Amino acid sequence: EGTVSIFRIHGQEVTPAGKIEIGPVASEVSHVAFLPDGRHALVTRYGDHSINVLRIEGDKVTRTDREITTGVRPYGLAVTPDGHWAVVANIGRGTGDADTVSLLDLRREPWRIVDTISVGQTPEGIMTAPDSRHVAVTVMNGSNKPTDSPFHGPGMVRMLRIGDGKLSSVGEARVGTWSQGTAFSPDGRTLLVGNMVERDISVLRVAEDGKLTDTGTRLRVGGGSAALRTAERPAGR
Repeated sequence: EGTVSIFRIHGQEVTPAGKIEIGPVASEVSHVAFLPDGRHALVTRYGDHSINVLRIEGDKVTRTDREITTGVRPYGLAVTPDGHWAVVANIGRGTGDADTVSLLDLRREPWRIVDTISVGQTPEGIMTAPDSRHVAVTVMNGSNKPTDSPFHGPGMVRMLRIGDGKLSSVGEARVGTWSQGTAFSPDGRTLLVGNMVERDISVLRVAEDGKLTDTGTRLRVGGGSAALRTAERPAGR
């Protein structure tokens, strides 16, 4: 409906706290990501190729006037832990053409996209690494298309590096079919990728330079794996 819902968390209780009007239904609001300062959030608009900036003041959330123009159909979104950058997966139109990932500079206002890199067909899941220098993105690469399609290919995960306001490709690995969510371990040395069709999670090793090695381990799940996150282990556990 073109809105972002707000919820209040108190202990283990979650209660609705209103909605923010983002755009018309056709804007197809898709993903929200908080900035580390807790005072702002970014919202992708899949339907009209843009990102909105939200301001957060206690329980009050408002949409600012800033709209950032992205690539075609921005979907997944992630912010680096240091709050300096955000990345957005521009999922494209599914027509077999190479699609993109864009880099947002959050160090100066107004925030803006400063670089865009081609990553292949249909990037969906995207996550920044704990070091704030690397980005993992799942690329369907036509794995979601019929095997007789001229655009069919194996699912991939690509590793990008952020340096001097630019994105560069530093590693890649094959994963499953129609792969979506991706997440790093807290130390950044393991990457998890959810495979929708196989109903499992690929486990990959991440080198210091961003190169990826498939460990061969698959973690079975009860359904098609979509969104995926990791969390810090509480002290003493």
